[in-house]
Amino acid sequence: MKISAIKGFSDVLPVESETWQFIEERAREIFARYNFSEIRIPVLEKTELFSRSLGETTDIVEKEMYTFADQDAKGSFLTLRPEGTAGVVRAYNEAELYKVEPVRKLFYLGPMFRRERPQKGRLRQFYQIGAEVLGRRDPFVDAELLLLLSDFFAAVGLDGLTLELNSLGCVQCRPHYRQALLTFLKERETKLCANCRRRIDRNPLRALDCKEEGCVKVTLEAPSILELLCGACRDHFETVQRLLRETHMDYKLNPRMVRGLDYYCGTTFEWTSARLGSQNAVAAGGRYDGLVQDLGGPSIPGVGFAIGMERIVLLSGMRETNRAPRPSLYLAWVGAAARAWAFPVVHRLRRAGMAVEMEGEERSLKSQMRRADKLEAKLVLIVGEEELRAGKGIIRDMDRKEQFEVSLDRIEEDLTQRLNPARDI
Repeated sequence: MKISAIKGFSDVLPVESETWQFIEERAREIFARYNFSEIRIPVLEKTELFSRSLGETTDIVEKEMYTFADQDAKGSFLTLRPEGTAGVVRAYNEAELYKVEPVRKLFYLGPMFRRERPQKGRLRQFYQIGAEVLGRRDPFVDAELLLLLSDFFAAVGLDGLTLELNSLGCVQCRPHYRQALLTFLKERETKLCANCRRRIDRNPLRALDCKEEGCVKVTLEAPSILELLCGACRDHFETVQRLLRETHMDYKLNPRMVRGLDYYCGTTFEWTSARLGSQNAVAAGGRYDGLVQDLGGPSIPGVGFAIGMERIVLLSGMRETNRAPRPSLYLAWVGAAARAWAFPVVHRLRRAGMAVEMEGEERSLKSQMRRADKLEAKLVLIVGEEELRAGKGIIRDMDRKEQFEVSLDRIEEDLTQRLNPARDI
C-alpha cells in the first residue's frame, strides 16, 4: 500500500531544495550585514505560551493550533509552534539574555504548524525565516528592519512587492481607538459575520482583519487608528516614514491592517505580492513592546518580522531565477583500473572544495557523457586504461566545446587552477 503525505504537509524535493538553500544562504548573508545572531528554538512549547502571547480570541489560538495533552505532566498541554516570536521571547527571558547585552538581534529559520485549509502558498506545516530585535524602542530600528527585508528581496531576485504600513498605537491611545471602533461596529453588528459578532466586545479590531465580504463592506468606513494616535505614537510613525523616504523606499499606508496577533503595537507592516492571489503576504511584522514583560521578563521593547518561505520559493519559481548548482567536474572512467584510480582522486578533489560526480557502476563512455551533459557539468575528465598507461587524461570543456590532454600526475593542481572561481572557464 502506498502511503501519502498528510494533507497540508509537503515534501521539499531535490532541485526545489536547492532553491530553498539559495534563499536561506542569502538570508544569512543579509542578517550578518545587520549584525544578527541565529537562535534555534524548539518546535514544541507549552500551550500557555501561545495562548498568553497571541491572544485567546485570535483564529490561531481558537482553531488553528496543533495541541495535545502532555503525557509527562497531567493536566498540561503542548502545542506545535504556530509562529516563532513567542518562542524566541520565551528563550530570551529564560536565558536572561538581557543581562548579557541590553540589545539583542536574533534570527531563526524553521517549520511552523497551523491547522488551516491548505491552499496555494499556505500549508499546515510551513517554513519561516524570522528576525527579532529586543531592547530598542526607537523608530530607526523599525526602518532598519524594513531596509533589511528590502535588501533580502533584492538578494533573492524578487521585485514588484508592495510595502504596506500602519500603526496600532500604544496603551495610551489604543483604548480610545478601540472604543471608537466598537461604537461603530455595534451600530452595524447585524451586518457582521457570526465570528466577528461573537468576539466584538473582547477584540473589535479583529473585524478589520476579517475576509468575509459583509465584514469587509461594513468596515470600509470604519474610523482610522491613524487619526487617533497619541503624540508619541504619531511622532514615531512619522519618523519611520521619513526614514523610508530618505532611503528611497516606496510604501503605502493601510489603516485597516491590524495583523492577526494581539501582541502587536505601534508600527506594523506587510510586504505583499499581487502574484500570490488572496494569500498575498510575503513577509509581515511589527512592534510588540509589551510581550517580553507579558511572558515574565522585564519591560523590554521588541520588533520583528517573519518571511513565508513557501511564498518566496513560489515567487522565485515564477521568475525562474534559481537553478540547481552545476558540478565542477564529472569524472568519466572506462574499465576497472580507471575506476580504482578515480575513486580516491574524486575524494581528494572534493576535499579541495570541488563539486565532483562519478558513477559507481560501469557504463559506456557515451552514456556517461550524456549524464554529464544532463548534470550540466562544467568539465569532464575522461580516464580509461589507455590514459592510465600514458599518464594523460582528457579534459572536455562542456561550455566551450574544447578538448585537451592533462597530466594525471598533476591532475589536482591542474583542475584547481582551471576551476578557480575567479577564472572564466
